[in-house]
Amino acid sequence: MSDLSLPLATPAIAKGTPEFTRTNRALFFGGFSTFSLLYCIQPLFPLLSHQFHLSPAQSSWSLSVSSGLLAISLVLLSAVSDRIGRKSLMVFSMLSAAVLTVLSAFAQDFTQLLAIRAVLGIALGGMPAVAMAYLGEEIDPPSLGLSMGLYIAGSAFGGMSGRLIASVLSDFLSWRWALGTLGVAGLLAGLEFWRSLPTSKNFVPTTKGWNALPHAVRQHFSDQGLPWLFILAFLLMGCFVSLYNYIGYRLLAAPFGLRQSTIGLLAFLYLIGIFSSVWAGRLVDRLGRRGVLWIMLSVMLSGILLTLFNSLVLIVAGMALATFGFFASHSIASSWVSRRARAPQALASAFYLLFYYLGSSLIGSASGMMWGFDGWTGVIIMLGLCLGGGVLIALRLRHLQPLGASVAAAA
Repeated sequence: MSDLSLPLATPAIAKGTPEFTRTNRALFFGGFSTFSLLYCIQPLFPLLSHQFHLSPAQSSWSLSVSSGLLAISLVLLSAVSDRIGRKSLMVFSMLSAAVLTVLSAFAQDFTQLLAIRAVLGIALGGMPAVAMAYLGEEIDPPSLGLSMGLYIAGSAFGGMSGRLIASVLSDFLSWRWALGTLGVAGLLAGLEFWRSLPTSKNFVPTTKGWNALPHAVRQHFSDQGLPWLFILAFLLMGCFVSLYNYIGYRLLAAPFGLRQSTIGLLAFLYLIGIFSSVWAGRLVDRLGRRGVLWIMLSVMLSGILLTLFNSLVLIVAGMALATFGFFASHSIASSWVSRRARAPQALASAFYLLFYYLGSSLIGSASGMMWGFDGWTGVIIMLGLCLGGGVLIALRLRHLQPLGASVAAAA
């Protein structure tokens, strides 16, 4: 048999190529859409509390129900993507979530809003884990840290834009205008994603179906590092979401008494997250994950503790530090999962994000109960304990054995 008859290996997408630029642009829009549509409801909690006569914890259900169902659906949809492919499922996820966000603007009561937000969470499950798997399959390993950082940067930009647009429009128009506008923006982002993202070249479909799931689950959870990274995702996202869930209630009340649109300016802190995720990706490509992750978690913990002071300057500084540390830590941890996981990679990414969004739902709701018990101090005590545990996990991961010599630097 001649060499010409042998199948040719498809090269991975490397830094500096047109495909690398297109991929990063598309995944930036993907991260933007996911975070903006999921979390645009967050700054509207006080308005929903007022209109529908809800407590802060009850108002937070509009986010918790979405993130909780997203956590479940992304595991199932990642298995679907292992059979049908990556791009088509991600495009469907983005466009359907955008349509549902537009529909949520027309909800007549809180029950309807919760129902639409629940379906939105299910729809969004086809994006996050599949995107991480796509990058792990298609991007050249030395460039993966940068690509994952840019994807997380898109998430940061979406979180910033969603919060800012929702805060301003709800202050001067209504929360319905805010959700409708962001839904249209999500549709445009989905179309750009569809146009820009290269079709998968290294994806190999599996026909094992659901019967392969138990073995894959055992494989991922028997790994020495992946379960700890999953728990870390739970703590990271739960603490970050809780911080932004309830800071509005604190700053609207005395002694601050800020306007809704003024509080929305905190969304500009997400720009720090855009920088930190890309910066952390570059740093990890040079120095490795073990020595960087625990430091970024410590930065986030320090920022959260700063918000205990009754000084607006220190509160903003603390929110900035916490945002910097969160996006850097998430970028490092998520790329670590992509590099360490064996096939099926999409399922490993799905479990990381399952814990990630469960943290958003469960810790986010529990923090609302702590607010009712002891206000902001109660919230920060809970978050401080959670992040302290996260730092201990990161220190443990410093001693994690690499999978093999070929990935010693990355895994």
